[in-house]
This record gives sequence, structure tokens and C-alpha cells, in this order.
Amino acid sequence: MPASRFRFDVSSACSAFQIETIGTKVIASEDFRSLLWLALGAHDPSRDRKPGQHYIVLPREANATVSAGVGRRRPDPARYVLRCHRGRVSAYLQRGCAEAVESVAVVVYTREAYLADPDVLADHAEAARIGSEVTHVVVAVLASAGPPSPLTPFRLVANLAGGNNEALEWTADEIRTKARESAAYADAWDVVAD
Repeated sequence: MPASRFRFDVSSACSAFQIETIGTKVIASEDFRSLLWLALGAHDPSRDRKPGQHYIVLPREANATVSAGVGRRRPDPARYVLRCHRGRVSAYLQRGCAEAVESVAVVVYTREAYLADPDVLADHAEAARIGSEVTHVVVAVLASAGPPSPLTPFRLVANLAGGNNEALEWTADEIRTKARESAAYADAWDVVAD
């Protein structure tokens, strides 16, 4: 499908395009979207672990279009802000503590894969919001600083509890590896917020 024929929407769970954002923030939307269209056009869907669930690494030029979603953990409480995210109040590093972006990836689902996602199936309003003209839904924008971030402990457990169709394919060894990576990352890095 040529890039000009893509019609994107953004998942209601993805805050990367909002003015006040928790995690990765898109700061140059037009440039970001252009790079995403090109990368999606070049994406080989036969490499997707689950059909329609694309993990797309953007070219280095995309690094300047986003603010990283993480910073190194700090012992100074004054560097943190309290924010409510998905119904939970948590402490986040201030946006100014975000580290330099080293890579950007985007999780993009086809419309069909998005509407079949367990979280969307449970959210009738979100499913109804996705119009029939939409071809793809941006589920997450992942700007890494340092090593690419694994799933957060919360997201890992939510996926294992049925929150993502891909998790059904994970082996026990993969789950243990993901859990070790998640725990080690959470010990060194914190999510940033505006």
C-alpha cells in the first residue's frame, strides 16, 4: 500500500501526541508522521510476530522529532511530578530530565488487528471511535535513551493477563527473559512527564 494511502489514527492509550504527555513525546508531528509513512511503506508484514501488529524502527532522523520518554532515576524528589495515568497516580521525572534520544520505534497496528486487541474489545467506545477509513492505529511511540526499553513491569503483567494477543505466543523462556529485562530497566530508568 503506498504511503499516501495510509490513514492513521492514534490509540486512546497513546499520549505521545498530546501537549501534556507521560513518556515519549512527539515534538515535530509533521516530520514524525512523514518518516513513519515512509517506514510503514517499507515494512515487511511477514516479519510481524502477530499479523497486523507492526514494530517499526524509524531512521535516525526521527530522533529529533521526539523527546525521550525516560531519564535516569534520580534520588532528588524535587525532580519528580505526580501525574494520573490510566487511573493511577504515580511519580514521574520532569520532562527536563529526559535523556537524549538514541532510537525511535513505533508500534502500529492495522485497523483489523487493533479492533481485535483484547483491550480494545473491552472498550466499546474506543472501538467505535476508530472510523472505517482508518488503515492503521499508532499504539505506542518508543523513543529510547540508552538501551531500548522493555515492557514496564505493569504492561508485562497486563499483557500476560490477556491484554495483548502477541503475549499468547511467548514461551516460558521468553517470559522469564522479558521479566528480567523489565526489572533491571526499572531499577535504572524512570518515565518522564510534562
